[in-house]
Amino acid sequence: MPNIIVDRISKTFGNLQAVKNVSFEVNPGEIFGLLGPNGAGKTTSIRIMLDIFKADSGTVSILGGAMTEEKKNRIGYLPEERGLYQDIQLERCLVYLATLKGLEESEARGRINDYLEKFDLADARKKKVKELSKGMQQKAQLITTLVHKPEVVIIDEPFSALDPVNTQMVKDLLKEERHRGTTIVMCTHQMHQVEELADRIALINAGETVLYGGLTEIRRRFASDGVLVRAVNSLPSAIPGVQEIRPHNSSTLLKLENGKTPQEVLNTLIHQGIILEHFEIALPSLDEIFIQVVNHESE
Repeated sequence: MPNIIVDRISKTFGNLQAVKNVSFEVNPGEIFGLLGPNGAGKTTSIRIMLDIFKADSGTVSILGGAMTEEKKNRIGYLPEERGLYQDIQLERCLVYLATLKGLEESEARGRINDYLEKFDLADARKKKVKELSKGMQQKAQLITTLVHKPEVVIIDEPFSALDPVNTQMVKDLLKEERHRGTTIVMCTHQMHQVEELADRIALINAGETVLYGGLTEIRRRFASDGVLVRAVNSLPSAIPGVQEIRPHNSSTLLKLENGKTPQEVLNTLIHQGIILEHFEIALPSLDEIFIQVVNHESE
């Protein structure tokens, strides 16, 4: 059973309809990408899920029903805006926030110590939060999000201000949480991160869900008539069934003629004695799909 069920929620602020009939579900042990351009309604949807805003219509079921105070201790939320106390020491800040999530202080200190070591923040534990870099503060916020071992994690732009090393560390951590069975909703504009991590996605534009489903299924739905190949020997300048041949990163893109299938082109290459290292259907990136769908919706 899904841990999150969002069913046709809508929300209006004055004359602005921020969310209109948005629906999606998120399962245990799944990373779900909630995507959309600025102002699309993602943050409003999240705040309705967390019972910060009340929906004008529609319902949200989280961890088996409506939100309660008890359930809030089973949820970890990382907002895009940092919410740490700036004028106190990092360790004290993290311990205090962990106790607000129901942990005893002694248990909180033990878990936080482990996270400080893991996130390379141990030497900064006595520094005031305001003395930390943006990247260090982002890692600190991730600690507050995960320290109480929540069943549901909702994270908004988790890779903000992180360098490549720390970005990879956070990605590995999210994969560990997924393996643990945690339900994860991830909002981000970094489509390449979503491609690497997300199992399914929902794309919201102008307050409405315009794309929803499994990431692989969606990429196949938007696939063009082309294949990517890498060959040991040189490709011929003309290939039957192929209308265009052009370089594409480390491969070659073969644009197929109408009615031709990848299998037919593969057979042709093999019969011509071409030794292939790589052959795959050319699937669009999530960036390309995002731009295509949003531009289509705005026409």
